[in-house]
Amino acid sequence: MSDDTHPDGPPPFDRPFEEEDTKQRVYGAILHAREPMTAAEIAERADCSDESARTHLSFYGDLGIVIQHEGRPARYERNDDYFEWRRVSKLSREHTIDELQTRVSELTDQIETYRDKYEADTPADVNVLEYGANQVDDVYRELGDWATTLEERRLHERARRKAAGSTAPSHS
Repeated sequence: MSDDTHPDGPPPFDRPFEEEDTKQRVYGAILHAREPMTAAEIAERADCSDESARTHLSFYGDLGIVIQHEGRPARYERNDDYFEWRRVSKLSREHTIDELQTRVSELTDQIETYRDKYEADTPADVNVLEYGANQVDDVYRELGDWATTLEERRLHERARRKAAGSTAPSHS
């Protein structure tokens, strides 16, 4: 361990996956990608060969974790639908239908509070310029929280519907 790392802290910023194997480094690189990337770009981030990156990207593509865009060179991106499916599946396995319904109700109450406060249906409908400079940071924070709450409610509702339609136990 180098002198600039801490045993309980995060890995060095420039090498966040250095303790992982190649497969995990490729996985981490694609998860952190903000836009489609070539295998060479992913290999550089994952500190591996281009061929090794392609091999692992093909594996992740077969699992549905990665989307491959044809072209020369091919580009790869994280499949957000896969991760949403995983999140919904996990929620439906770990919570009862009643727990999920309670959470949907709580989130709906939070959303209604924001709608009433800002007299708007969605965060995008709020004109932040109507607020004074001393309020802008708080308004942006609340709009972000509101958007997150909308997304959480959508996912919990999907999980509730999934659990309600399943014959398997909904709580592990």
